[in-house]
Amino acid sequence: MRASLPTTWRIAWRNLWRNPRRTTLALAAIGLSVTLVLLYDGILRWEADYIVDTITGPMLGHVQAHAPEWRRTRAMDKTIAGVSRAIDALRRDPDVAGVDARVYAPALAASGEEGFAVMVVGVDMAEATRPSRLLEGLQTPLGGRRVLMGRLLAEQMGVKQGAEVAIVGQGIDGSLANDLFTVAALIDTSVDFVNRQAIVMPLGDARELFAMGDEVHELVIYARDPARAGPLAARLAGAPELAGAEVVDWKTAAPGLNDLVELVSVMWVFVLVLVFVAAAAGVANTALMSTFERTHEFGMLLALGTAPSRIVGMIVVESLALGATGALLGTALGGAVVGWLYYAGFDYAKFTGGGPTSLSAFGVTFTMIIRPRLASIDIVRVVMAVMATAVLASAWPALRAARLQPARALRE
Repeated sequence: MRASLPTTWRIAWRNLWRNPRRTTLALAAIGLSVTLVLLYDGILRWEADYIVDTITGPMLGHVQAHAPEWRRTRAMDKTIAGVSRAIDALRRDPDVAGVDARVYAPALAASGEEGFAVMVVGVDMAEATRPSRLLEGLQTPLGGRRVLMGRLLAEQMGVKQGAEVAIVGQGIDGSLANDLFTVAALIDTSVDFVNRQAIVMPLGDARELFAMGDEVHELVIYARDPARAGPLAARLAGAPELAGAEVVDWKTAAPGLNDLVELVSVMWVFVLVLVFVAAAAGVANTALMSTFERTHEFGMLLALGTAPSRIVGMIVVESLALGATGALLGTALGGAVVGWLYYAGFDYAKFTGGGPTSLSAFGVTFTMIIRPRLASIDIVRVVMAVMATAVLASAWPALRAARLQPARALRE
Protein backbone atom coordinates (compact mmCIF):
# COMPACT_ATOMS: atom_id res chain seq x y z
CA MET A 1 0.00 0.00 0.00
CA ARG A 2 1.42 3.34 -1.02
CA ALA A 3 2.18 5.68 1.85
CA SER A 4 0.43 9.04 1.87
CA LEU A 5 2.40 12.24 1.37
CA PRO A 6 1.96 13.36 5.02
CA THR A 7 3.35 9.99 6.11
CA THR A 8 6.33 10.39 3.78
CA TRP A 9 6.99 13.84 5.23
CA ARG A 10 6.84 12.46 8.79
CA ILE A 11 9.28 9.69 7.93
CA ALA A 12 11.57 12.15 6.16
CA TRP A 13 11.54 14.52 9.14
CA ARG A 14 12.35 11.67 11.55
CA ASN A 15 15.19 10.50 9.34
CA LEU A 16 16.71 13.98 9.28
CA TRP A 17 17.16 13.92 13.04
CA ARG A 18 18.96 10.62 13.19
CA ASN A 19 22.08 12.77 13.27
CA PRO A 20 20.99 15.96 15.09
CA ARG A 21 24.38 17.62 14.94
CA ARG A 22 24.72 17.29 11.16
CA THR A 23 21.15 18.43 10.55
CA THR A 24 21.57 21.40 12.90
CA LEU A 25 24.74 22.49 11.11
CA ALA A 26 23.02 22.17 7.72
CA LEU A 27 20.03 24.20 8.94
CA ALA A 28 22.38 26.83 10.35
CA ALA A 29 24.25 27.08 7.03
CA ILE A 30 21.04 27.40 5.00
CA GLY A 31 19.39 29.75 7.48
CA LEU A 32 22.42 32.03 7.72
CA SER A 33 22.80 32.17 3.94
CA VAL A 34 19.11 33.09 3.53
CA THR A 35 19.47 35.75 6.23
CA LEU A 36 22.49 37.30 4.53
CA VAL A 37 20.83 37.08 1.12
CA LEU A 38 17.69 38.84 2.34
CA LEU A 39 19.82 41.55 3.97
CA TYR A 40 21.84 42.00 0.79
CA ASP A 41 18.69 41.93 -1.32
CA GLY A 42 17.08 44.50 0.98
CA ILE A 43 20.07 46.80 0.57
CA LEU A 44 20.00 46.40 -3.21
CA ARG A 45 16.26 47.11 -3.37
CA TRP A 46 16.64 50.20 -1.20
CA GLU A 47 19.62 51.36 -3.25
CA ALA A 48 17.87 50.92 -6.59
CA ASP A 49 14.71 52.68 -5.37
CA TYR A 50 16.72 55.40 -3.64
CA ILE A 51 18.84 56.08 -6.72
CA VAL A 52 15.75 56.40 -8.91
CA ASP A 53 13.96 58.63 -6.37
CA THR A 54 17.05 60.80 -5.87
CA ILE A 55 17.77 61.40 -9.53
CA THR A 56 14.16 61.77 -10.70
CA GLY A 57 12.49 63.62 -7.83
CA PRO A 58 14.68 66.69 -7.34
CA MET A 59 15.89 67.34 -10.87
CA LEU A 60 15.11 64.98 -13.75
CA GLY A 61 11.49 64.07 -13.18
CA HIS A 62 10.20 60.94 -14.90
CA VAL A 63 9.52 62.61 -18.27
CA GLN A 64 10.96 65.79 -19.75
CA ALA A 65 9.81 68.04 -22.57
CA HIS A 66 12.13 70.54 -24.30
CA ALA A 67 12.43 72.48 -27.49
CA PRO A 68 14.28 70.48 -30.15
CA GLU A 69 18.07 70.81 -29.82
CA TRP A 70 17.87 72.37 -26.34
CA ARG A 71 19.34 69.33 -24.61
CA ARG A 72 22.32 69.44 -26.96
CA THR A 73 22.98 73.19 -27.16
CA ARG A 74 21.38 74.60 -23.98
CA ALA A 75 20.83 77.78 -25.98
CA MET A 76 18.76 80.50 -24.28
CA ASP A 77 16.47 80.96 -27.30
CA LYS A 78 15.50 77.25 -27.51
CA THR A 79 12.27 77.46 -25.56
CA ILE A 80 8.83 75.88 -25.50
CA ALA A 81 6.33 78.66 -26.14
CA GLY A 82 2.74 78.88 -24.92
CA VAL A 83 3.38 76.47 -22.07
CA SER A 84 0.48 77.52 -19.83
CA ARG A 85 -1.97 75.55 -21.95
CA ALA A 86 0.38 72.55 -22.02
CA ILE A 87 0.86 72.62 -18.24
CA ASP A 88 -2.89 72.76 -17.61
CA ALA A 89 -3.46 69.80 -19.94
CA LEU A 90 -0.67 67.78 -18.35
CA ARG A 91 -1.96 68.36 -14.83
CA ARG A 92 -5.36 67.04 -15.90
CA ASP A 93 -3.76 63.85 -17.22
CA PRO A 94 -4.60 60.93 -14.86
CA ASP A 95 -1.09 59.47 -15.25
CA VAL A 96 0.69 62.72 -14.31
CA ALA A 97 1.37 63.49 -10.65
CA GLY A 98 2.93 66.93 -11.17
CA VAL A 99 4.60 69.34 -13.60
CA ASP A 100 7.48 71.72 -12.88
CA ALA A 101 8.22 74.39 -15.50
CA ARG A 102 11.83 75.55 -15.51
CA VAL A 103 14.09 78.21 -16.95
CA TYR A 104 17.88 77.76 -17.16
CA ALA A 105 20.00 80.83 -17.87
CA PRO A 106 23.78 81.24 -17.63
CA ALA A 107 24.80 84.49 -15.96
CA LEU A 108 27.42 86.29 -13.90
CA ALA A 109 26.80 86.96 -10.21
CA ALA A 110 28.77 89.29 -7.97
CA SER A 111 28.56 90.40 -4.38
CA GLY A 112 31.61 92.63 -4.63
CA GLU A 113 34.00 93.32 -7.45
CA GLU A 114 34.62 89.71 -8.48
CA GLY A 115 32.09 87.98 -10.73
CA PHE A 116 31.30 84.27 -10.75
CA ALA A 117 29.72 82.17 -13.46
CA VAL A 118 26.37 80.84 -12.25
CA MET A 119 23.26 79.19 -13.62
CA VAL A 120 20.00 80.89 -12.81
CA VAL A 121 17.27 78.28 -12.39
CA GLY A 122 13.67 79.44 -12.44
CA VAL A 123 11.22 76.93 -10.93
CA ASP A 124 7.53 76.60 -10.15
CA MET A 125 7.76 77.07 -6.38
CA ALA A 126 4.48 75.25 -5.64
CA GLU A 127 5.79 72.14 -7.40
CA ALA A 128 9.47 72.42 -6.38
CA THR A 129 8.70 72.51 -2.64
CA ARG A 130 6.61 69.31 -2.63
CA PRO A 131 8.01 66.13 -0.97
CA SER A 132 10.95 64.56 -2.85
CA ARG A 133 11.28 67.62 -5.11
CA LEU A 134 14.23 69.99 -5.54
CA LEU A 135 13.28 72.36 -2.69
CA GLU A 136 11.42 69.87 -0.50
CA GLY A 137 9.99 71.46 2.63
CA LEU A 138 11.33 74.94 1.92
CA GLN A 139 9.55 77.50 4.11
CA THR A 140 11.52 80.61 3.07
CA PRO A 141 9.25 83.05 1.21
CA LEU A 142 10.60 84.19 -2.15
CA GLY A 143 9.53 86.78 -4.68
CA GLY A 144 10.29 90.47 -4.58
CA ARG A 145 13.82 89.78 -5.86
CA ARG A 146 14.56 87.23 -3.14
CA VAL A 147 16.45 84.15 -4.33
CA LEU A 148 18.10 80.96 -3.11
CA MET A 149 21.77 80.15 -3.56
CA GLY A 150 23.58 76.80 -3.44
CA ARG A 151 25.62 76.61 -0.27
CA LEU A 152 28.86 75.60 -2.01
CA LEU A 153 28.47 78.48 -4.47
CA ALA A 154 27.86 80.89 -1.59
CA GLU A 155 31.03 79.70 0.17
CA GLN A 156 33.01 80.21 -3.04
CA MET A 157 31.61 83.73 -3.46
CA GLY A 158 31.87 84.61 0.22
CA VAL A 159 28.12 85.31 0.35
CA LYS A 160 25.96 84.88 3.44
CA GLN A 161 22.21 84.76 3.89
CA GLY A 162 20.71 88.24 3.50
CA ALA A 163 23.49 89.50 1.22
CA GLU A 164 22.75 91.33 -2.03
CA VAL A 165 24.08 89.95 -5.31
CA ALA A 166 24.02 91.45 -8.77
CA ILE A 167 23.04 89.09 -11.59
CA VAL A 168 23.99 89.97 -15.16
CA GLY A 169 23.03 87.92 -18.19
CA GLN A 170 21.38 88.11 -21.58
CA GLY A 171 17.68 87.96 -22.34
CA ILE A 172 16.37 85.64 -25.01
CA ASP A 173 15.78 88.69 -27.21
CA GLY A 174 19.43 89.71 -26.95
CA SER A 175 18.81 92.47 -24.40
CA LEU A 176 20.90 92.96 -21.27
CA ALA A 177 19.43 91.24 -18.24
CA ASN A 178 20.63 92.60 -14.91
CA ASP A 179 19.22 93.26 -11.45
CA LEU A 180 19.98 93.13 -7.74
CA PHE A 181 18.66 90.22 -5.67
CA THR A 182 18.72 89.33 -1.97
CA VAL A 183 19.90 85.87 -0.96
CA ALA A 184 16.97 84.70 1.15
CA ALA A 185 18.52 81.33 2.06
CA LEU A 186 21.41 79.00 1.29
CA ILE A 187 20.34 75.55 0.15
CA ASP A 188 21.76 72.03 0.20
CA THR A 189 20.11 69.67 -2.25
CA SER A 190 20.86 66.20 -3.60
CA VAL A 191 21.85 67.81 -6.93
CA ASP A 192 25.53 68.80 -7.07
CA PHE A 193 25.00 71.26 -9.90
CA VAL A 194 22.48 73.24 -7.82
CA ASN A 195 24.72 73.26 -4.74
CA ARG A 196 27.82 74.38 -6.64
CA GLN A 197 26.55 76.69 -9.35
CA ALA A 198 22.88 77.60 -9.08
CA ILE A 199 20.86 80.59 -8.05
CA VAL A 200 17.23 79.47 -7.77
CA MET A 201 14.35 81.91 -8.12
CA PRO A 202 10.59 81.73 -8.77
CA LEU A 203 9.68 81.08 -12.39
CA GLY A 204 7.99 84.48 -12.80
CA ASP A 205 11.08 86.36 -11.62
CA ALA A 206 13.32 84.39 -14.00
CA ARG A 207 11.02 85.08 -16.94
CA GLU A 208 10.96 88.77 -16.12
CA LEU A 209 14.75 88.98 -15.74
CA PHE A 210 15.45 87.28 -19.07
CA ALA A 211 12.65 88.90 -21.08
CA MET A 212 10.64 85.69 -21.49
CA GLY A 213 6.92 85.47 -22.00
CA ASP A 214 4.82 82.32 -21.66
CA GLU A 215 7.77 80.07 -22.36
CA VAL A 216 10.27 77.83 -20.57
CA HIS A 217 13.28 75.71 -21.38
CA GLU A 218 12.04 72.53 -19.77
CA LEU A 219 8.89 70.87 -18.50
CA VAL A 220 9.67 68.29 -15.80
CA ILE A 221 6.81 65.81 -15.56
CA TYR A 222 6.28 63.42 -12.64
CA ALA A 223 4.45 60.15 -13.29
CA ARG A 224 2.04 58.53 -10.86
CA ASP A 225 3.70 55.22 -11.73
CA PRO A 226 7.44 55.85 -12.25
CA ALA A 227 7.87 52.37 -13.70
CA ARG A 228 5.76 53.46 -16.70
CA ALA A 229 7.78 56.58 -17.49
CA GLY A 230 8.70 55.22 -20.94
CA PRO A 231 5.12 54.59 -22.14
CA LEU A 232 4.02 57.91 -20.62
CA ALA A 233 6.74 59.78 -22.54
CA ALA A 234 5.74 58.04 -25.77
CA ARG A 235 2.09 58.98 -25.26
CA LEU A 236 2.78 62.60 -24.31
CA ALA A 237 5.04 63.03 -27.34
CA GLY A 238 1.89 62.75 -29.45
CA ALA A 239 -0.17 65.17 -27.39
CA PRO A 240 -1.22 68.30 -29.34
CA GLU A 241 -0.16 70.57 -26.44
CA LEU A 242 3.43 69.35 -26.84
CA ALA A 243 3.49 69.33 -30.62
CA GLY A 244 7.00 70.03 -31.89
CA ALA A 245 8.64 69.46 -28.50
CA GLU A 246 11.15 66.75 -27.74
CA VAL A 247 9.65 64.45 -25.05
CA VAL A 248 11.91 61.85 -23.38
CA ASP A 249 11.81 59.71 -20.27
CA TRP A 250 14.49 60.06 -17.59
CA LYS A 251 16.40 57.00 -18.81
CA THR A 252 16.91 58.66 -22.18
CA ALA A 253 17.71 62.02 -20.60
CA ALA A 254 20.34 60.55 -18.24
CA PRO A 255 21.63 57.25 -19.68
CA GLY A 256 24.62 57.20 -17.32
CA LEU A 257 22.37 57.23 -14.28
CA ASN A 258 20.17 54.56 -15.82
CA ASP A 259 23.26 52.38 -16.28
CA LEU A 260 23.93 52.76 -12.55
CA VAL A 261 20.43 51.52 -11.73
CA GLU A 262 20.81 48.60 -14.14
CA LEU A 263 24.11 47.68 -12.51
CA VAL A 264 22.42 47.45 -9.13
CA SER A 265 19.76 45.16 -10.65
CA VAL A 266 22.38 42.88 -12.21
CA MET A 267 24.09 42.50 -8.84
CA TRP A 268 21.08 40.46 -7.70
CA VAL A 269 22.50 37.56 -9.74
CA PHE A 270 25.26 37.25 -7.15
CA VAL A 271 22.57 36.90 -4.49
CA LEU A 272 21.17 33.84 -6.26
CA VAL A 273 24.65 32.35 -6.58
CA LEU A 274 25.14 32.74 -2.83
CA VAL A 275 21.82 31.00 -2.17
CA PHE A 276 22.62 28.10 -4.47
CA VAL A 277 26.11 27.54 -3.09
CA ALA A 278 25.15 27.64 0.59
CA ALA A 279 21.95 25.63 0.21
CA ALA A 280 23.57 23.07 -2.09
CA ALA A 281 26.46 22.56 0.31
CA GLY A 282 24.18 21.99 3.29
CA VAL A 283 21.61 19.80 1.56
CA ALA A 284 24.03 17.75 -0.54
CA ASN A 285 26.27 16.98 2.42
CA THR A 286 23.34 15.91 4.61
CA ALA A 287 21.65 13.85 1.89
CA LEU A 288 24.86 12.14 0.79
CA MET A 289 26.01 11.22 4.30
CA SER A 290 22.54 10.01 5.19
CA THR A 291 22.47 7.82 2.07
CA PHE A 292 25.82 6.20 2.88
CA GLU A 293 24.79 5.56 6.48
CA ARG A 294 21.52 3.91 5.43
CA THR A 295 22.82 1.69 2.62
CA HIS A 296 21.89 -1.47 4.56
CA GLU A 297 18.41 -0.06 5.30
CA PHE A 298 17.78 0.81 1.64
CA GLY A 299 18.96 -2.65 0.58
CA MET A 300 16.42 -4.23 2.94
CA LEU A 301 13.61 -2.02 1.62
CA LEU A 302 14.48 -2.91 -1.97
CA ALA A 303 14.64 -6.63 -1.07
CA LEU A 304 11.15 -6.37 0.44
CA GLY A 305 9.82 -5.01 -2.84
CA THR A 306 9.96 -1.25 -2.27
CA ALA A 307 10.08 0.52 -5.63
CA PRO A 308 13.27 2.51 -6.36
CA SER A 309 11.08 5.54 -7.06
CA ARG A 310 9.89 5.38 -3.44
CA ILE A 311 13.49 5.52 -2.24
CA VAL A 312 14.15 8.49 -4.53
CA GLY A 313 11.02 10.24 -3.29
CA MET A 314 12.00 9.71 0.34
CA ILE A 315 15.44 11.27 -0.10
CA VAL A 316 14.06 14.17 -2.15
CA VAL A 317 11.40 14.86 0.49
CA GLU A 318 14.07 14.80 3.21
CA SER A 319 16.07 17.36 1.25
CA LEU A 320 12.98 19.52 0.71
CA ALA A 321 12.18 19.36 4.42
CA LEU A 322 15.73 20.40 5.25
CA GLY A 323 15.68 23.24 2.70
CA ALA A 324 12.21 24.45 3.71
CA THR A 325 13.09 24.51 7.41
CA GLY A 326 16.36 26.34 6.79
CA ALA A 327 14.62 28.82 4.49
CA LEU A 328 11.90 29.43 7.09
CA LEU A 329 14.43 30.09 9.84
CA GLY A 330 16.51 32.34 7.56
CA THR A 331 13.45 34.25 6.37
CA ALA A 332 12.32 34.91 9.94
CA LEU A 333 15.76 36.11 11.04
CA GLY A 334 16.52 38.00 7.81
CA GLY A 335 13.13 39.71 7.82
CA ALA A 336 13.62 40.78 11.43
CA VAL A 337 17.10 42.20 10.72
CA VAL A 338 15.94 44.07 7.61
CA GLY A 339 12.90 45.44 9.46
CA TRP A 340 15.04 46.69 12.34
CA LEU A 341 17.57 48.32 10.03
CA TYR A 342 14.80 49.96 8.01
CA TYR A 343 13.48 51.81 11.05
CA ALA A 344 16.83 52.39 12.82
CA GLY A 345 18.91 53.13 9.71
CA PHE A 346 22.48 51.95 9.18
CA ASP A 347 25.15 54.66 9.01
CA TYR A 348 27.67 53.24 6.55
CA ALA A 349 30.02 56.19 7.18
CA LYS A 350 30.42 55.19 10.84
CA PHE A 351 30.86 51.54 9.86
CA THR A 352 33.84 52.45 7.69
CA GLY A 353 35.51 54.48 10.43
CA GLY A 354 33.93 57.85 9.85
CA GLY A 355 34.28 60.17 6.91
CA PRO A 356 31.77 61.96 4.69
CA THR A 357 28.09 61.40 5.45
CA SER A 358 27.20 61.58 1.75
CA LEU A 359 28.67 60.47 -1.55
CA SER A 360 28.56 62.37 -4.85
CA ALA A 361 28.41 60.50 -8.15
CA PHE A 362 27.01 61.36 -11.58
CA GLY A 363 26.23 64.86 -10.29
CA VAL A 364 23.94 63.53 -7.56
CA THR A 365 24.56 63.41 -3.80
CA PHE A 366 23.64 60.12 -2.12
CA THR A 367 23.18 59.61 1.60
CA MET A 368 25.29 57.08 3.51
CA ILE A 369 22.36 56.15 5.76
CA ILE A 370 21.10 52.80 4.47
CA ARG A 371 17.52 51.65 5.13
CA PRO A 372 17.11 48.21 3.52
CA ARG A 373 13.62 47.06 2.62
CA LEU A 374 12.09 43.96 1.10
CA ALA A 375 9.16 43.19 -1.15
CA SER A 376 7.22 39.93 -0.93
CA ILE A 377 8.66 38.86 -4.29
CA ASP A 378 12.17 39.01 -2.77
CA ILE A 379 11.27 36.47 -0.11
CA VAL A 380 9.45 34.24 -2.61
CA ARG A 381 12.43 34.21 -4.96
CA VAL A 382 14.91 33.30 -2.23
CA VAL A 383 12.71 30.51 -0.82
CA MET A 384 12.07 29.09 -4.29
CA ALA A 385 15.81 29.21 -5.01
CA VAL A 386 16.51 27.22 -1.82
CA MET A 387 13.83 24.64 -2.66
CA ALA A 388 15.06 24.24 -6.24
CA THR A 389 18.62 23.85 -4.97
CA ALA A 390 17.49 21.25 -2.43
CA VAL A 391 15.94 19.14 -5.17
CA LEU A 392 19.00 19.42 -7.41
CA ALA A 393 21.42 18.72 -4.55
CA SER A 394 19.52 15.54 -3.61
CA ALA A 395 19.50 14.16 -7.15
CA TRP A 396 22.80 12.28 -7.02
CA PRO A 397 22.31 10.72 -3.53
CA ALA A 398 18.76 9.73 -4.50
CA LEU A 399 19.81 8.09 -7.77
CA ARG A 400 22.68 6.30 -6.01
CA ALA A 401 20.26 4.83 -3.48
CA ALA A 402 17.79 3.82 -6.19
CA ARG A 403 20.49 1.94 -8.12
CA LEU A 404 21.61 -0.14 -5.16
CA GLN A 405 21.63 -3.91 -5.61
CA PRO A 406 19.69 -5.38 -2.63
CA ALA A 407 22.05 -8.31 -2.07
CA ARG A 408 25.17 -6.17 -2.13
CA ALA A 409 23.60 -3.41 -0.03
CA LEU A 410 22.60 -5.94 2.68
CA ARG A 411 26.25 -7.01 3.04
CA GLU A 412 27.47 -3.42 3.61
